[in-house]
Amino acid sequence: MSRFPSKLAHRLESRKEHSSFRALIKKQDLIDFSSNDYLGFSYSEEIFRKAAEILKQNNLVQNGATGSRLLSGNHLLYELAEDFLKKFHHAEAALIFNSGYDANIGFFSAVPQRGDVIFYDELVHASIRDGIKMSNARSFNFRHNDLESLKARLKKVKPDNGEIYIVTESIFSMDGDAPNLAALAEFSSENNLFLIVDEAHSTGVFGENGEGLLQQMALEEQIFARIHTFGKAMGCHGAAILGSRKLKDYLVNFARSFIFTTALPPHTVATILAAYQYLDEAKLQLKQLKGNIKFFKEQVKKHNLETSFIASDSAIQSCVIPGNAEVKAASEKLQQEGFFIKPIMFPTVPEGKERLRICLHSFNSEEEIEKVLEILSNTI
Repeated sequence: MSRFPSKLAHRLESRKEHSSFRALIKKQDLIDFSSNDYLGFSYSEEIFRKAAEILKQNNLVQNGATGSRLLSGNHLLYELAEDFLKKFHHAEAALIFNSGYDANIGFFSAVPQRGDVIFYDELVHASIRDGIKMSNARSFNFRHNDLESLKARLKKVKPDNGEIYIVTESIFSMDGDAPNLAALAEFSSENNLFLIVDEAHSTGVFGENGEGLLQQMALEEQIFARIHTFGKAMGCHGAAILGSRKLKDYLVNFARSFIFTTALPPHTVATILAAYQYLDEAKLQLKQLKGNIKFFKEQVKKHNLETSFIASDSAIQSCVIPGNAEVKAASEKLQQEGFFIKPIMFPTVPEGKERLRICLHSFNSEEEIEKVLEILSNTI
């Protein structure tokens, strides 16, 4: 057996001691209250067929992109998909990345410059944090969804003749809550700040046709950059950054996670396009999802669980159960009853904020929702 670094072995043992060791497990045949497949698009036969038709219509019978988009990988489906995305999301331009992680890494490592300052909500996604770490700009966090905290930070920190970037999410992935986007957009506009919003868990869930929370609130023109990812409600893979034509040109030239990676294969981009086209026909799924969110919140109140749940109007409903061992036990109880609900443990979330992250879907029934909350009321 080959040697393994002792420091790494110690870190693994520490995870086990604190009940926070992660391992890959086979997907279980349980009722889904855990995945980000909010509209059930990942299993849609209609989207699968639409993607195949798009490939056939454009005579694209190939398994891989063959290179980066700046070399040989910029197949014609990219133009079709990006054109659709910019129109659907009311943007001047769209640029597809291989994943939401790649989009955030590419943006934040390339756009803010030395002398600039980034202010980010303390609970933004790890991909945003990792991108910020790679930036030459200085960065400071502000309290979660707290505009006054941001204002106080801004008074204390001044850029060196540079720009100021504000970063948040429209729906936060672990809490399911939202900032006051209208106030944040107005404040940014009044002070010439560049506002960036990650819409990963808003895409496909909010808006008349799943356009996202910013478009539902008619705020899209006040945002410097929007990140929409396709691995959640859209049921496929990849992401896009929406913004001005100049921003797209800049990212094509300087975003390393875009430049130095093999492009997505045609069938993946065809699936993105098919999923977006299908949104126009998916009003029933969207209505069912919104109905399930409303019903879930009513049942939380009925079962006297309001103090355990983080307030949320999204498909993400988090039940806080402090302690890794305790939240794992609650998850195991639910899985024994046939429900797939994963525990979110420290260090993914702060110690004492461990939770069951319950994801609602268009295909969950009211009976299933009521049973989950009944089990929880008898467990915690």
